[in-house]
Amino acid sequence: MRSVLTDLALERHQMTPEAQREGVRVHTERNGLVERTTVSIETERAAQTMQRPCGQYVTLSFEQAPQLDLELREALQQELASVLAQLIPREGGVLVVGLGNRRVTADALGPRVADATFVTRHLKRHLPPSLAGRVRSVCAAAPGVLGITGMETAEVVRGIVRHVQPTAVIAVDALAARDSARICSTIQIADTGIAPGSGVGNHRQGLTREALGVPVIAVGVPMVVYAATIARDAFSYLVQDSDPNDGEPIGEQAIDALIERVVTQRLGDLVVTPREVDALIDHMAGIVASGINRALHPQLDASEIELLMS
Repeated sequence: MRSVLTDLALERHQMTPEAQREGVRVHTERNGLVERTTVSIETERAAQTMQRPCGQYVTLSFEQAPQLDLELREALQQELASVLAQLIPREGGVLVVGLGNRRVTADALGPRVADATFVTRHLKRHLPPSLAGRVRSVCAAAPGVLGITGMETAEVVRGIVRHVQPTAVIAVDALAARDSARICSTIQIADTGIAPGSGVGNHRQGLTREALGVPVIAVGVPMVVYAATIARDAFSYLVQDSDPNDGEPIGEQAIDALIERVVTQRLGDLVVTPREVDALIDHMAGIVASGINRALHPQLDASEIELLMS
C-alpha cells in the first residue's frame, strides 16, 4: 500500500524483516558531518524482496535543516563527487539528464541540476591548451515530462544518447521517502538507473543500461512523502502511547486498514512536501550540481569551475 512507498533502498532494507535480508550487504561509515551507507543487492531473490534491481545504492545522510552551513555543503559536495567518481568511466563524454517538471517545485530538482551543470561539449575545441586537457566533454538536458512534451522521457533520452554517444549517463530526479525526516537530508546514488517520476509515484519507462546501452548512474533526493505515511506514523504513535489494559491492542493490519479507509480512499495519492520547499530545492540542486561538476572535472578546483561557468 502507499503508506510504505519509498524510493530509498536503505529504507526498504530497514522495512524488510531480518530473516528475509539474505543476499543484501550493508556497510556504513561516517565522514565528519556526512554518513555514507552502501546497500548492495547481490542476488535476484534479494532483488525481489527489496523490490529493487541488483546493484549498489549509496545513501548520504546528514542533519535536516532549512539552511545548510558552508562546512556541511562542502562535505556533501565532496562525498557526492567521491561516490560518482567510482561509478562513472574515467574517460569519455557524459550526459547529465535532469528529470522532472520545472513547473512543480518539489519535482524541479532534476531540471535545476541540469541548469547548474558545467557543460563543455560545445567548448572543447575552443578552450586554451591550459584547460583543454583538464576538462571533460559534458552535456546536459532537461527533457521535461510526458504531460507537457507528449513524449516519454526515455524516448527523448534514447535519441540524445544515440546522437551524443556518451560513455555514461547521470540521471537526477526527486524521490519519495518513507520517513519525512529524510526530505532534503538524504542523497541516494545508484548504479542501476532510475524510473522517471518515481518521486511522485508516477513511474515511467526506466532509464537503465539495458535501455540506453551505456551505464546509468541515478542521483536522487527525497522531496516528498505520502500523506498516508504521515497518518500511519501518527496512528502508530497513538497506539504506542495508549494504555495496554484499555481494550484489545490494535495490530499493524488494523492500522493499515484504517489508513486505507480514512486517508487513501478519500485523499488518493496525496504527497506532502515542506512549506520551505522553494529554498530547499535551490540548496539541494546547488549541492548535487556541484558534486557532479567536481566528479566530472576532477582536475579543476571548485573556484575554477565557478569562474568558467560565470
